[in-house]
Amino acid sequence: MQVASSAGTYWQWQGNSIYYVKSGSRQSRKPPLLLIHGFGASTDHWKKNIAGLDRDFEVWAIDLLGFGRSDKSDLDYGGNLWRDQLHDFITEVIGTPAVLAGNSLGGYASLCLAAERPQSAAGLVLLNSAGPFTEVETEQKQTNPIKGAIGKTIRTVLLQSWANYFLFKFVQRKSFIRKTLEQVYLDRSAVTEELIEDIYRPSLDKGAPRVFASVFKSRQGKKVDELLTELNCPLLMLWGEGDPWIDARSRGAKFRQYYPQLTEHYLEAGHCPHDEIPDRVNEIISDWVVSLSREEE
Repeated sequence: MQVASSAGTYWQWQGNSIYYVKSGSRQSRKPPLLLIHGFGASTDHWKKNIAGLDRDFEVWAIDLLGFGRSDKSDLDYGGNLWRDQLHDFITEVIGTPAVLAGNSLGGYASLCLAAERPQSAAGLVLLNSAGPFTEVETEQKQTNPIKGAIGKTIRTVLLQSWANYFLFKFVQRKSFIRKTLEQVYLDRSAVTEELIEDIYRPSLDKGAPRVFASVFKSRQGKKVDELLTELNCPLLMLWGEGDPWIDARSRGAKFRQYYPQLTEHYLEAGHCPHDEIPDRVNEIISDWVVSLSREEE
């Protein structure tokens, strides 16, 4: 069942309201695009991309369960949940395989879908994608056992509801959101009051602290290298080289190690290149998707 809203539409999935937006019209020789946000963001983070891509593509963007305007139910959040949500959305609402474009956490969720539900993915675009590699975790434990022990202690504390609630209230503040964005965007002028409000607003929803806590409580899904060994679709990697959270070059090398047939671009941007340099990102995505369509002819 779908219920119209002023800016988008709600889809009912497993008893939860899921918000999404659609723009543009179906193209006979081009697959639709489905845009998936990162942690703490929403469909609002893709505004500039939707406006640029919908001239040539049917474009969809969705709020993952637990984020944006979607419900924030008490669930075990993780890659498997979002994989199933995206798969069912493509099957029931879009109705044809889509090219997935995911940023950060949304990249990991998109990779889970493309690897484990390949019938839904016509292609995959990852922008500063999140998710651990098996080898990296093993190396860290061997080279720095003290750091690993400290991390385990902190994680144990944050499993306590009172601790993760107070942490949530700290990071929820607009001043903290602004400071974080200014750290991960190379162009600070892109950190607008509208962007801060777009991230702050969903944090006021009932259940938002539970979703935040799930980062520490939920079981990890498959590692990125495991998923890449299952992947069998075209892959485009976009890296903002100014991302302080990710060493783009070394992480890109890891992806190439397990999926050498990928295409990649390194860009002068931070963690969210799609929002910081949208025209360049839109151009790359558009050209790449069109090239895929030509190869199929």
